[in-house]
Amino acid sequence: MPTMAWTWTILSLVLLAYILVQWKSKTKRKKLPPGPRGFPIFGNLHMLGEFPHQDLHQLAQKHGPIMHLRLGMVPTIVVSSPQAAKLFLKTHDLVFASRPPNEASKHISYEQKSLAFAPYGSYWRNIRKMCTLELLSNLKINSFKSMRKAELDLLIKFIQEAAHEHVAVDLSAKVSSLSADMSCRLVFGKKYMDKEFDERGFKSVIQEGMQLTATPNLGDYIPYVALLDLQGLTQRMKAVGKIFDAFLEKTIDEHVQSKDESKTKDFVDVMLGFMGSEESEYRIERPNIKAIILDMLAASMDTSATAIDWMLTELIRHPRIMKKVQKELENVVGLERMVDESDLDSLEYLDMVVKETMRLHPVAHLLIPHESLEDCTINDYHIPRKSRLLINVWAIGRDPSVWTEPDKFNPERFVGSNIDLRGHDFELIPFGSGRRSCPGMQLGLTVVRLVLAQLVHCFDWELPNDMLPTELDMTEEFGLTTPRAKHLLAIPTYRLHK
Repeated sequence: MPTMAWTWTILSLVLLAYILVQWKSKTKRKKLPPGPRGFPIFGNLHMLGEFPHQDLHQLAQKHGPIMHLRLGMVPTIVVSSPQAAKLFLKTHDLVFASRPPNEASKHISYEQKSLAFAPYGSYWRNIRKMCTLELLSNLKINSFKSMRKAELDLLIKFIQEAAHEHVAVDLSAKVSSLSADMSCRLVFGKKYMDKEFDERGFKSVIQEGMQLTATPNLGDYIPYVALLDLQGLTQRMKAVGKIFDAFLEKTIDEHVQSKDESKTKDFVDVMLGFMGSEESEYRIERPNIKAIILDMLAASMDTSATAIDWMLTELIRHPRIMKKVQKELENVVGLERMVDESDLDSLEYLDMVVKETMRLHPVAHLLIPHESLEDCTINDYHIPRKSRLLINVWAIGRDPSVWTEPDKFNPERFVGSNIDLRGHDFELIPFGSGRRSCPGMQLGLTVVRLVLAQLVHCFDWELPNDMLPTELDMTEEFGLTTPRAKHLLAIPTYRLHK
């Protein structure tokens, strides 16, 4: 039978099954949160366009901060206010501590073996403990302080040469490369040239993997059509997964064969120390290590670079705020030297800029989906088991009941405020909250604050071709992270007296 005939046959059977299920459950239906009506089989999938976070925000304006959708055949709860986020991520945190299965985590994250995508249970608890204590502790983060300085010094030297020539620097590209190099040295102990990875390059394949993970896949929402791969996404996921696997196998082999005891242990070294050990509480083998390595790379590379890019863009768009940050740096650091990590805790206004940018431009506009482990009742609404939970952090950051002039970039709104971004204050949760919050938050904040402070302290920035700051294009590019669609180009002038 031709492929098209198979497709129509399967869709007809799915429609019949859907109608039967709906008819059977009508008499025992419980009160779900409000939400828009959807089509049979496809539910509300047609309502999500290029920027789902904005579409969901618009729908929440009509249906409320706890909203029910059906994405295909998957019941989905969308949360769009701090009060609602607190109910799901704190009051009922354990119920929503799991992750739903999907094609991307199956083919790219080794059947959900990564920290980000593993379902809730003993395996996830063990690797969370391992990553928190062995890879992302303050002691481990501090042990790579000299590495961060060395990589950032290389970038500053490059920009100094551009300042001497008075030419524009592609800040988006340079910050992305810096973030990739730092991540590789942290995870692998060395930097990799693009050609050592794949002909398309290291960063581009990582970015494709993240894009594929974020792209809505019909097979995830209508399981009966998953095998048909109607969008061709599964085929691409398998191809990217093979590239990752070959590279990670080679990297692990290099570490196994290495005899250099003098070097600082990178993440792969630490995990290999637990592999196959009878004494270790972390029972991990090669597939687990490969999945966790990918997690660490994706979580540290694109996220930090995207955050820094938005922060620099907002500062260049707002010269008054840029001057205020530079004045604080002059007072704390002085113009005779560069910023050191030990200076960061004294930079209060810089921290306000970081918070304000992460409010307006959270790196992940929609947190990675949660899945409910059991039926529960929240605000008198029935939330069925295996519901998917989407936290719209972008909408929470623009909630007018919480933020005055929410669309305005105004770091001063945090003067005298106790609101923090580490997951305790639900008005601002760029790293999530509760059990599934980001364990790499401290490392991420250290890198973001250091790089931002250094670039602003060492250089003044002007836009090329007499472009006005107000003319900067702020269009987003949706994905697992949400960067600016266009690269930030700016001409540097060196500020320091050394």
